[in-house]
Amino acid sequence: MVKLSVVVPFFNVQTYAPDTLTSLRANAREDFEFLLVDDCSSDGTPELLDRAVRDVPGAVLLRHARNEGLATARNTGLDAARGEYVTFLDGDDWLSPGYYGRLVAAMDELGCDFLRTGHVSVSGRSRKVRGVPVPRRGEVLNPRDAILPAHRTTSVDYPYAWAGIYHRRLLERGLLHFPHGLRTAEDRPWIWKLHREAESFAAIGELGVFYRRGVATSLTQIGDVRQLDFIRAFDQVIEETAKDRDADLLLPKAVRTYCALISHHIGGIGRFEPEVARLLKAMSAGALRRMPQGVLDEALTSMGGDRATMLRKLRRQRPAPPPAAPDPTPVAVSVTTAETVSAPVSATAATRSPEVAA
Repeated sequence: MVKLSVVVPFFNVQTYAPDTLTSLRANAREDFEFLLVDDCSSDGTPELLDRAVRDVPGAVLLRHARNEGLATARNTGLDAARGEYVTFLDGDDWLSPGYYGRLVAAMDELGCDFLRTGHVSVSGRSRKVRGVPVPRRGEVLNPRDAILPAHRTTSVDYPYAWAGIYHRRLLERGLLHFPHGLRTAEDRPWIWKLHREAESFAAIGELGVFYRRGVATSLTQIGDVRQLDFIRAFDQVIEETAKDRDADLLLPKAVRTYCALISHHIGGIGRFEPEVARLLKAMSAGALRRMPQGVLDEALTSMGGDRATMLRKLRRQRPAPPPAAPDPTPVAVSVTTAETVSAPVSATAATRSPEVAA
């Protein structure tokens, strides 16, 4: 029986993938599987992954026939996962030895739907510990209670999918898949849905993921149109939260966080290409007009200052229409293990970000 499935997407990370793969090998157990998803890389990443299938115990290689983005790559891994527990890692990050074994032991002990952990943020030679914004450790809690208050950083503002471990029952309930085709902010609708619909979680002090910041190929560093996917991501958060039984309580948090994200991107508009910058303003204006206006007015009043003034001014500008959903055509996937030759299979990804808080 597979105890843990680890989903690891890769796209053009040949510089960093050796560290990632070495750390997976240092975490291998006979009941762990590592689902390595190559999202149609065009550098030396595919060759590194070919070797990993032979060298890393439990490695399974899944290849996309075209580039689909992080959300869909994770979904491909989830569709193949067989473990009692599931977790994630990005192809340019790495782990401390034995980390996954410690996570599994904590999950076995607490018996909740999911665990959240801290991580080490790495920028060059600098290291910074980031903890989960949940005040109690090692105690099973209600995830809905960790969404609020609206004016403070809470668990939904810590969206990293790889900072935790998740029971298979969440996968079977459709709570672990990501919105198809999102190239950034894919974890925002995901973390909100998890906290609204899962029944139990806990935060622990375990540190073992090293999150590499400032990677040149990361979308958080590239000012192109793919960065604007945060609007489609948070439109989904608002739409789904508005249907929740506690919408009156939760929408102020969702709206305030959306405003903070818009403000963050507008504040860094100089890094975008000119046409993308214009589109960012128009799409942000449209997003502000789509929000529940009474809730938005209250959020802007509570935010105050230059940020609220900028958002009010932006709301008055000519809006762009809502962003279109991506092509839902299933991506072709090939599978390679140490025992098999690559063969095409059918895989349909289910349709189920920057560090910014409210």
